[in-house]
Amino acid sequence: MFKLFTSIGLSESEQQKGKEHSFTVSYLINSCGLSPKSALLASKRVHFENPDRPDSVLNLLKANGFDDTQITKLVRSRSDLLLSNPENTLLPKIEFFRSIGVIGSDLPRILTLSPDLLRRSLNNHLIPCYDFLKSVLLVNEKVITTMKRSQRAFLCDVTNVMVPNIALLRELGAPQSAISLLVTNFPSVAFITHAKFVKAVQMVKEFGFDPSKAAFMQAIQVVLKMKKPMWEYKFEVFMRWGWSKEDTLLAFKRSPHCMLLSEEKITKAMNFLVSNLGYSSTDIAKNPVVLNLSLEKRLIPRCSVVQILLAKDLVKNDLSLSTFLLPNEKYFLQRFVIKFQDDVPQLLSVYQNKMDPMDVEIQSEKVSGTELL
Repeated sequence: MFKLFTSIGLSESEQQKGKEHSFTVSYLINSCGLSPKSALLASKRVHFENPDRPDSVLNLLKANGFDDTQITKLVRSRSDLLLSNPENTLLPKIEFFRSIGVIGSDLPRILTLSPDLLRRSLNNHLIPCYDFLKSVLLVNEKVITTMKRSQRAFLCDVTNVMVPNIALLRELGAPQSAISLLVTNFPSVAFITHAKFVKAVQMVKEFGFDPSKAAFMQAIQVVLKMKKPMWEYKFEVFMRWGWSKEDTLLAFKRSPHCMLLSEEKITKAMNFLVSNLGYSSTDIAKNPVVLNLSLEKRLIPRCSVVQILLAKDLVKNDLSLSTFLLPNEKYFLQRFVIKFQDDVPQLLSVYQNKMDPMDVEIQSEKVSGTELL
């Protein structure tokens, strides 16, 4: 009777699969730190009858700096790696990454973020990717920087994506420095599918960007990141502040990243500069990079200092925003704070937000003997 039941219910092979599945789930929970739910999902992608192979994989990972949390995350996303040959498949790839300069905690961190790197062929993919990137960036350190920013650079198709995208930029006359900037800072953009890349480059050319300038590469990033509805919405946001379509396009050409700013950031900056301080919104369109600056750390402290200097007639009243908002910290302190310490001893305190600008006594008459900037 029992034999009849088993033959009708579960075959021996099905019973064996059930045992394997149960063992796999138990191993994923107890040895890899997965939750029961995650273990069940992962077990659909991997099965094993004994712990020999997965144990050897875990030992290899631990020996190469992976901690328990990283192992759990890696197994959760790519449980099939537990069946890889640790010595012949995984170790050579780990040693390759280490040999090109991915060392210390960076190695397990990067491989945990992108475990597919361990699934790519070493000779047919990883090494060709590295060789091509090295030929483009020239310096090994830049290759590593690119990889840290986006592992996509080592995952995309060399022949059908990487090579034609870079070739297109070179055909347009983009210099090595500009190409290096795009690849190093925006690798996910540089190595997007070729058809999308071609379309973005064409759009940027139509906007009038010069391929020999860094702004051309920044504009490619913006165009690829923004979908048409968001692009049109940003035009509406700037129009509320009096910008025409031409003003917005001018701002985009001068500082492409201004189109990626949130509505909140744009509104706060424009409200402070235009509504509070009285600057012309069209002047900001000519210097849109100021919108990228921090309101609390850059705009308010520097504008507070300059407003005091203007009120005391210590600087010209036609001072452009770019003159005092864009220079580095050392230059600003020397030119606008230290220079006038004798005239306004409180300037540094105002700049450091230790004193309210309203507490500084404002005198209407000019300070004699002080040269205007």
